[in-house]
Amino acid sequence: MRGTDETSGSLFSYVDLEARIPARHPLRKIRQVVNDALASLDGEFDALYTDFGRPSIPPERLIRASLIQILFSIRSERQLMEQMQYNLLFRWFVGLGIDDAVWVPTVFTKNRDRLLTTEMSRKVMAAILAHREVAPLLSDDHFSVDGTLVKAWASMKSFQPKADDTPPDDDPGSPTGPDTAPDTAIEEADQPTEPEAAPMHRDHRQNRNAEVDFRGEKRSNATHASTTDPDARLYKKSPGTGAMLCFIGHALMENRNGLIVQGDLTQADGHAERRAALDMIHRNSPGSTRRLTLGADKGFDAAEFVADLRQACVTPHVAQKSRYSAIDGRTTRHEGYALSIKNRKRIEEAFGWAKTVGGMAQTVYRGVERVRSRFILTMAANNLARLPRLLAA
Repeated sequence: MRGTDETSGSLFSYVDLEARIPARHPLRKIRQVVNDALASLDGEFDALYTDFGRPSIPPERLIRASLIQILFSIRSERQLMEQMQYNLLFRWFVGLGIDDAVWVPTVFTKNRDRLLTTEMSRKVMAAILAHREVAPLLSDDHFSVDGTLVKAWASMKSFQPKADDTPPDDDPGSPTGPDTAPDTAIEEADQPTEPEAAPMHRDHRQNRNAEVDFRGEKRSNATHASTTDPDARLYKKSPGTGAMLCFIGHALMENRNGLIVQGDLTQADGHAERRAALDMIHRNSPGSTRRLTLGADKGFDAAEFVADLRQACVTPHVAQKSRYSAIDGRTTRHEGYALSIKNRKRIEEAFGWAKTVGGMAQTVYRGVERVRSRFILTMAANNLARLPRLLAA
């Protein structure tokens, strides 16, 4: 007998939201680890909020919502709120009931900016790594470090000279271009009774994003800055590639299972990676008396960096440059050096995941502080994505 294709509305639902999620869904293990980690941060959250006023979005739910946004490649908070209206899996992970109202996107964004600072993102990552099931997966002795470019949310046309704060007449970012009328004509065009208002507004739209030829123009970070994101820097990491406005994201990976234990993000320059590597290794193992190893690529093969590592009781397992290398036979003759050189390449997997899934190929945030906190949280989400398979093994 053929069934009927008729929809009947139901006033009540007697199926629990918990029962709708498959028992073997990988998000179940991720949610368990995240909830335990956030429970350990309860005192940190209490210190951030007052005892009076209007209740804000619970910080636990805000962090879980930010993690689900990264894990499922949702490009904006507005789209995240839209999907949480009808996606029961998202509601279950965040902690919303099936009848609970979803937050307004702007309210969610304001609360996120106040809570998810660099310090809080680092505490969330540390709490996840300190979980009773995750901590045995980590190595305490062998690490790798590397950096990757994160494209800024700013166009090359916004890279303007620093000398004059007022944009020139031919500035491509200004509402008027070089061929438009003077300011007096613009003021007249703003009057609604003038018949010329519509044509002038059409000219504004045509010249708002005018074509610009940068050929022959010398631009550098010393003389130019982005008007969209002043913290972004013009930089290229390797010869033969085009320079772009970007930041540099840094990660410290333990070599046993390839989990990221420290993250950072700085302005782009030629020494940022080595400075960040020293900061992360000291932050991860403060005052360690055990001999550590740190694997890295040829970009870290600098005499000053290698000397700083050895002074900190860290053996530099850095890939050798073909000429003038600071690494000699005292280091390369050991079997552990070859293992570190082989394992250090796994850090590129975390960077690849962050850019393809986590949305860090080009950030949608402005300012080094916001981009840094998001990058660290993305590295924590990368660890969470790998935990179900690692814990099952």
